[in-house]
Amino acid sequence: MRALALFSGGCDSLISMKLLTMQGIEVIALHFNIGFGGNKDKLEYLRNASAQVGARLEVVDIRKQFFDEVLFTPKYGYGKYFNPCIDCHANMFANAFYLLESFGASFVVSGEVLGQRPKSQRKQALDQVRSLVREVGKKDSENTDDREGKSSGRFDKILDTKGDGVNKPKSLDELLLRPMSAKLLPPSFPERAGWVDREKLLDISGRGRTRQLEMVKKWGWKHYENPGGGCLLTDISVAKKLKDLSAHRKMLLQDSTIVKVGRYMVLPNGARAIIGRNESENTKLDEPNPSMEKIILLESIGPLGLVEKDASKDDKILAARITLGYAKNDKNAQNKENNDEISPPPQNQTQIAQKVKIGEEVYEILPYPKEKAREFLLLK
Repeated sequence: MRALALFSGGCDSLISMKLLTMQGIEVIALHFNIGFGGNKDKLEYLRNASAQVGARLEVVDIRKQFFDEVLFTPKYGYGKYFNPCIDCHANMFANAFYLLESFGASFVVSGEVLGQRPKSQRKQALDQVRSLVREVGKKDSENTDDREGKSSGRFDKILDTKGDGVNKPKSLDELLLRPMSAKLLPPSFPERAGWVDREKLLDISGRGRTRQLEMVKKWGWKHYENPGGGCLLTDISVAKKLKDLSAHRKMLLQDSTIVKVGRYMVLPNGARAIIGRNESENTKLDEPNPSMEKIILLESIGPLGLVEKDASKDDKILAARITLGYAKNDKNAQNKENNDEISPPPQNQTQIAQKVKIGEEVYEILPYPKEKAREFLLLK
């Protein structure tokens, strides 16, 4: 028997997988990359943690699908920030079920705990996720071959929508198992069919972590993360940037980067600009984005900047001056603090202009004082 488990990296996911491997069930840990899981590379941790419980890790990139189909149009709305948690969970389940046959698995597992999170793990929310998953199975079974009028759904082999629910489940959500709170929820098909021993599953609820941490200690795990957090869509700064940029213009998938890193600025004529804060952010901002032009310092060591392609010339030059103002260069120290205009300074002020490339154009401009650039920050 083989199961696919949603693996965020958290402690609850690990315990859920451990409960199944202890029953002799082979578990494949699916880590779905939605593009907002965090700014740090967790691949080594994910491999070590999943191997620790006897599961094999598979990383699946669903960034485009999540961005196009879920992020901006969630059926059940957002949480406190820009987090469509209910729709996101259901979408991960749907993607896991789509992979069920290719991995030769029989059901899908989640580390969700009843009542642990106010938005996504209330009883009502868990039922809403099940409803969305059920709808995925229903729509799939309604696909027919036009020539023969027969169902061509990918779940035909595992579902019997018109049966008695004994030999095969009638709906896709019946193949969804939540081991952490299984004894507090109606038995899933894997439990009813005897694939999983329900008595060896748990009855955890609420926001406490005591029992989870006791199990971690008991098993002597070295690799685990405490439950809660981790998704950047619940980060207030990322949420505010997403709200601002999506209200400003239609976002592209590539914009996911510019709401996660850098100094996000709103310029006088309405353009958005992003200024890197370190080498790591510069590397991420250097990825191509059809909506943005790069600001490259030609005579200084410093940040990479981005400004919208359709920005006014004044906004582009200001964005470049701000970028230059953050550069590490001795020339900047010679510029006076009151040079805050885009136009050239009076002749009696000592200034040193520097070459900066904006898109394909090269300009000689003056740095803009960092202290005064703060007024353009979305998050001050």
